[in-house]
Amino acid sequence: MIVGYARTSTVDQTAGLDAQVRDLKAAGCTKLFSEQVSSVADRAKLTEALNFVREGDTLMVTKADRLARSTRNLLDIVEDLNGRGIGLVILSMGGQQIDTRTATGKLMVTMFGAIAAFERDMMLERQREGIARAAAEGKYKGRQPTARAKAGEVHALADRGVTRVQIARQTGIGVASVYRILAERRAADEHPVRGAAFV
Repeated sequence: MIVGYARTSTVDQTAGLDAQVRDLKAAGCTKLFSEQVSSVADRAKLTEALNFVREGDTLMVTKADRLARSTRNLLDIVEDLNGRGIGLVILSMGGQQIDTRTATGKLMVTMFGAIAAFERDMMLERQREGIARAAAEGKYKGRQPTARAKAGEVHALADRGVTRVQIARQTGIGVASVYRILAERRAADEHPVRGAAFV
């Protein structure tokens, strides 16, 4: 059985998810798992897909970053699947299809993984050099405030009856962040912790 897994990072990327599902079905997937969640969050459907596949099955994704958080994570998944007799097909990795059921495919995954790690290290090094240069010239302002730093503004707007979408526009943060901030306040109101202090 060919089992497909599709993922986008946010609920706003419905078209991207639909495109992945379409491509996976066209490639022969008969069972599909999909979700809209960040790669750093708990990916329940991925866990479900990995638990579902059995020896002789193939897990298929459109791109490596839909499946794995990092090169190391990808190689760990490949190792786990290989150990259980399950193949992995990545429809597009470095411009070509990768199939770990073949010796060439296994080699290619490892090579692309190493290249991706190298490119990431080079990017971070250039970024550090740029920050250092900007700081020396007095131009570096540091990180912009995160969504959580705007929680007070979000709460105030919500209390005035402003919609979630309008709050996101006015504060410059994502709609999902607005919902998360308000949900956290709701949870705190419903389950206050006596004597709790927030740092």
